[in-house]
Amino acid sequence: MNVPIKSSSNKKHDDKVAPTVGQQDSSVWVHSLFTDFDVSLFVTGKHFRLYEKMGVHLLRVDGRDGAYFAVWAPNAQKVSVVGNFNQWNAASHPLNKRWDASGIWEGFIPDLQNGEVYKYAIKGFDGVDIQKGDPFARHWEHPPRTASVIWEVDYRWKDKNWLKKRPKINALNQPLSVYELHLGSWQRDPSEPQRVLTYKEIANSLIPYILDMGFTHVELMPIMEYPYFPSWGYQITGYFAASSRHGTPEELMYLVDELHKNDIGVILDWVPSHFPGDAHGLFHFDGTHLYEHADMRKGFHPDWKSYIFNYDRNEVRSFLISNAVFWMDKFHADGLRVDAVASMLYFNFSRKAEDAATNEFGGPENLGAIQFLKDLNEAVYGNFEGVHTIAEESSTYPGVTHPVKDGGLGFGMKWMMGWMNDTLKYFKNDPLNRSFHHHQLTFSITYAFTERFMLPFSHDEVVHGKSSMIYKMPGDEWQKFANLRLLYAYMFTQPGTKLLFMGNEFAQTHEWDFKSSLDWHLLQHAPHLGMQKAVRALNNLYRSEPALYEHSFSAEGFEWINADDTNNSVYVYQRKGLKAKDTLIVILNMTPVLRDNYRIGLPFKGKWKEIFNTDAEEFFGSGKGNDGVLFLPEPLACHGREYSIQLQLPPLGAVVLKQGK
Repeated sequence: MNVPIKSSSNKKHDDKVAPTVGQQDSSVWVHSLFTDFDVSLFVTGKHFRLYEKMGVHLLRVDGRDGAYFAVWAPNAQKVSVVGNFNQWNAASHPLNKRWDASGIWEGFIPDLQNGEVYKYAIKGFDGVDIQKGDPFARHWEHPPRTASVIWEVDYRWKDKNWLKKRPKINALNQPLSVYELHLGSWQRDPSEPQRVLTYKEIANSLIPYILDMGFTHVELMPIMEYPYFPSWGYQITGYFAASSRHGTPEELMYLVDELHKNDIGVILDWVPSHFPGDAHGLFHFDGTHLYEHADMRKGFHPDWKSYIFNYDRNEVRSFLISNAVFWMDKFHADGLRVDAVASMLYFNFSRKAEDAATNEFGGPENLGAIQFLKDLNEAVYGNFEGVHTIAEESSTYPGVTHPVKDGGLGFGMKWMMGWMNDTLKYFKNDPLNRSFHHHQLTFSITYAFTERFMLPFSHDEVVHGKSSMIYKMPGDEWQKFANLRLLYAYMFTQPGTKLLFMGNEFAQTHEWDFKSSLDWHLLQHAPHLGMQKAVRALNNLYRSEPALYEHSFSAEGFEWINADDTNNSVYVYQRKGLKAKDTLIVILNMTPVLRDNYRIGLPFKGKWKEIFNTDAEEFFGSGKGNDGVLFLPEPLACHGREYSIQLQLPPLGAVVLKQGK
């Protein structure tokens, strides 16, 4: 069911003036932003703008300025607001529990202002007194401090033009090349390497770099507030707050705004799959398993030592979908990459069979999570134009990117994890042995069009002992770099959109270290500078050649010319656009052997020329290839085609041909 996202109150919230409720005498005034309709939507899992009601909002009531608080804690015995303003005294400012069955505690406290720190003091169902941060807080103290901060965001957006043209730029028949980065370690101040940069400082360096390198989008690893820096942002406590490590919410908005001003899309990593057990966070929020499943076979993730949302609970679905909507509504995100979807879909994900729960029909599927994902995608796509949800999903669950109405989950794209694993496995082979693994690279095409796939080389591939991309490659130094350039050329010329993690573009030699900056000094060395130039050229090729993106998700855009030359480890295929004249021929030579006079069949009669070669000297290659040669078709049958040409294949090189004059 697609419920339009609209404010459920007739009163505009933007004017910050609430209806008069009569004279108030207590420290906490009786007041509510919730209508009966709000409550109905919330408890049925269909309130997708909860952030307009829950949390803290600065208002004027009965002529007094102050703050309205609302928190969901249905099983709590008492809830109050504590902070510096009342010396953290839990008896000072108790909230009122609503008379209905919503489980919402609320109230208005006069005279509180922007910047006040606070928590909720909760006497739980179990009688234990705890203090929790606000699940809907827009700002938090800088970690390791854990209080929420009253924060009325004041920012004027300047990206109206971007939002207007975004549906065309983000269309599925357009190029999408994503640069994934971690804000805390992409770059740091050399004079103060322990300090992470602010959102504004990052904007000043990042935007010129993205423009120069030719990426169309950035993907920011989770920037929601999280307590433990080594979690990289994947264990969140403040789902509605930009991490204070890099500045204020307004400063993140500035970063997004500046990216948009330069026609760069912004995708945010989003984590609805699990959350940490920190005392101030969502875990055991009201003395019960409120946000997480009470059954730890469903509510605890053994690998990550974190807690899994209870997707069967309507209020939890309202919370999570409101959060997704929040980042697109308030921060103008152009997409969400949804983390760990496979762990949500299956109860037996990373568990032994005897430790896994089952659904009501005895199967391993988490039916609540499946319904949540469908609701999420319908809400996002039904209310925002030109956005994408992207599933990081490693299972064989069918229809991840198929429409909900057709039984799918409704995602816009899915990471092609099988392609990534097979590709890296193939490239790790010594070239002498690649002929025995030839079909590892051809296999992916058999399922490439079953979903709308994104081809990722993400942060997950360069941590935890997996080695950097460059050191996954076999051979001496020259061969390692040639192999990596060849790998990237293969990725950029295959169907599907692209994602590359920071540092991969210049062959970072160390595994990614979240505690320090990338090794930018490597660009002083020719191999690394050549790699960066090659990736820049590949981005430019991808964006300028319609055949590489017009049919990214359709078999119409790809055809093998020769998939069976196992002896030479050579692959030949064509990429096709809407117009025949845009057709490209891609030839990959997976061995360090220079191949002269290699004959390939042509898709149709015409003159062809080389437009890209990974072995170019500017890329630190050997300079072998066919630069300046205009190939004339010969009436010699080859690869089942009437006409063919002969060309030179550079060692460990990729060549791209296009019709020429």
